[in-house]
Amino acid sequence: MDTYRDFLGLGIAGNFALHLAQAGELEDFKDIITADEAAPKGMFPFYLPLHVENEALVSSFKAKAILKTYPLSSTTIKLPNKDVNVQAEPEVGLTCRLEYINNKLSKIIPTHFGAYNDCSIRVAGASKISDKKNWGEASKGISDNLIAIDKFSAGGVMDNYSICSFLRRDGEVHSYGEDVELTGYSYFYEKLLDWMINQINTQEDFGPLENLSEYISTCNNPKEAIISIGATRYTPYGESTFLKSSDEVIIVVYNAKNISHAEVLQSVKNSSYDTDNMSVLAQKVL
Repeated sequence: MDTYRDFLGLGIAGNFALHLAQAGELEDFKDIITADEAAPKGMFPFYLPLHVENEALVSSFKAKAILKTYPLSSTTIKLPNKDVNVQAEPEVGLTCRLEYINNKLSKIIPTHFGAYNDCSIRVAGASKISDKKNWGEASKGISDNLIAIDKFSAGGVMDNYSICSFLRRDGEVHSYGEDVELTGYSYFYEKLLDWMINQINTQEDFGPLENLSEYISTCNNPKEAIISIGATRYTPYGESTFLKSSDEVIIVVYNAKNISHAEVLQSVKNSSYDTDNMSVLAQKVL
């Protein structure tokens, strides 16, 4: 999957109620003050589309070299070589066009959405969110079947969609993330776009967060991005279960007006998916 090699990769932390607590990350954000209680905590980079001519500039502000590694796969998750716990993070990914005025991000235009896995290392004391997000190739996942967005606002196609996820282990299928409507995100549609533009332009290097505008400038203001808009809540099984080799993670974003959760579950059990009504990400764990 090389489709997004020139896309900027960004994620959002804390855009779904209770997820940070389940992930054991609330303490990381204790000093982050948000505009309101429901607001996301911040954004993080998971991939920087840097080229050779940027090397000197990159080193000037010590951007982490690992963020230059292209991490996306639609088929596999490769666990880190070191002995750490890794959890899938089921969420919605957006492909977006980016526009700038005077070297500042001025507009984010979402074009497609679908199933995304913000797979993360669970380790206490990491200095930045991004330290846990990209450990090499195939450390992230996005569906190869994304859905076109007619309008990123109420009344558009995304109103009809929900997300759920599963883990197949030893032949058994377990619910991994709760089944929730996409409109259940704390910040969504225009409110989310306004927040992201402001956050990207103003976020400073503080606590677990990083200066995104500096990274973006170093990448020569990419015209496109993948933005994962926040992990949803785990089921009790998902909250307590870390990935191991031979697992399969399945994340499904589906049209809940046309198909039921029971039908989605049957599709997962059969590994046979209605791609007219679903964006599916199925990744083998290696």
